[in-house]
Amino acid sequence: MRFLVRDRILGIGDDYWIENERGERVFLVDGKAMRLRDTFELKDTEGRVLIDIRRKMLSLRDTMVIERDGRDLATIRRKRLSLLRNHYRVTLVDGTELDVHGKILDREFAVEYDGELLAVISRRWLSVVDTYSVDVVREDADPALLIAVAVCVIHLADRERAERG
Repeated sequence: MRFLVRDRILGIGDDYWIENERGERVFLVDGKAMRLRDTFELKDTEGRVLIDIRRKMLSLRDTMVIERDGRDLATIRRKRLSLLRNHYRVTLVDGTELDVHGKILDREFAVEYDGELLAVISRRWLSVVDTYSVDVVREDADPALLIAVAVCVIHLADRERAERG
């Protein structure tokens, strides 16, 4: 299942649609610009909030939290002991860990669970400017969660790059 995401051109606070392979809108990323912390909502086409995404304020390392129905679903942060800057760890509330690695800023990375590929994020084969794809490889994977993971990881990497100057 492939989804197309148009990169946020103007940064936080922008809303952008995520389309399926047929060009149909399936998810809306609604950026909340007037909040103290970085906050997004992933909504369906009817405007229902599927996933809340927010930056954790009191944390030693930049951390994003994904919530569903008001309950924590996952925490995302850069992997602590990795030699690579482009390596993130997603910890689900049940203790399951997903590994995110690749060229995050280039929008070329993968999401894996225990060495098994769940999704590939890439702009390699797209001719549309400022667009990347999220290819959900496993049929039993949660597309909304994997899209939220991609949004979080890219946001964290962009923040880190901006802070370094």
